[in-house]
Amino acid sequence: MEIGIIGSSQSGKSTIFQIMTGVNSREIFGERFVKGTANIPDARFEKLVEIFKPAKVSPAVVPFTDVNLSGKEAWDKARNGLSGADGFLHIIDAFTTQDVAELAKSYRSLTDDLILADLIVVENRLERLQKTKASVKPEDAIHAKVLPHAKELLENGKLLRELKLSQDEFNSLKGFTFWTIRPELVVLNIAEDIPHDVIASASEAISSMHSGNTSNIINICCQIELEIAALPPAERGEFLASMNIKEPAFERIIKASFASIGRMFYFTVGEDEVKAWVVPTNSTAPKAASAIHKDFERGFIKAEVVGYDDFINCGGTLAGAKQAGKFRLEGKEYIVKDGDIINFRFNV
Repeated sequence: MEIGIIGSSQSGKSTIFQIMTGVNSREIFGERFVKGTANIPDARFEKLVEIFKPAKVSPAVVPFTDVNLSGKEAWDKARNGLSGADGFLHIIDAFTTQDVAELAKSYRSLTDDLILADLIVVENRLERLQKTKASVKPEDAIHAKVLPHAKELLENGKLLRELKLSQDEFNSLKGFTFWTIRPELVVLNIAEDIPHDVIASASEAISSMHSGNTSNIINICCQIELEIAALPPAERGEFLASMNIKEPAFERIIKASFASIGRMFYFTVGEDEVKAWVVPTNSTAPKAASAIHKDFERGFIKAEVVGYDDFINCGGTLAGAKQAGKFRLEGKEYIVKDGDIINFRFNV
């Protein structure tokens, strides 16, 4: 899982990047793309580390990329640099203005740039298809079927996320690295004193252009959250309580990103290493195994599985889970669940 951070100049995207990764991208001059990583906290993972006391501790890690580009042509140039992003944080400046119409306009402006960048790619591909009508490549037939609908959507100011695609059709479009087909979490960078009704109205206005779902929009005061991120962990709880903040931005962004992009954890455990793996929700056991190594998917035999809660309720031991009948052997069709503890059997 990789997340790209996009937004207009001075929107707060570099501050969000610093909150998430600890890297101040403003100090890295001349780079179009600044990359950093975030260790993802998870209470279940920490409990497993406490139980197994492994030689190596490997929390889930999510890469973030900050984009230092602007202008209508920037997003076509940025496509390759963010080709690996599974989704985006779209940062909106609600700090310097509280005018709902201006906030909606800011969102629409960048979204229109992304739509235009995607439309150029679609038109170029359709033009090439017209010149190679005799081609019998499977993806050409799919593109000839899907891309005219994509073109119509984009010309009407809609996002490619609205396309109704089969899995094969979706997979065939991955190579284009379209902007508007990938999930997006909108982050309003708010002032500390912004009225609640302004946040609600702005969220409604943006959601009508975004997805119709305000759960994909969150608000964060970057100024305060940067102070929180800079505090020693032992002092954060008291500061959060004093500011009446239930959850820091880092955790809110991670949870909302996992939900919008569709990701979850599973764990591998042992005295040698406890590791958290990030995989798409509804992954089959072989597909989840591929996160470890492609050979695990190719040579998959069985998955030994116990749910995290069952493991804890059985005394926090694998032996206890087996004795209670909670340690199961699952085959290729098993859908991995968030928090599963898994050992894969494979042969290549």
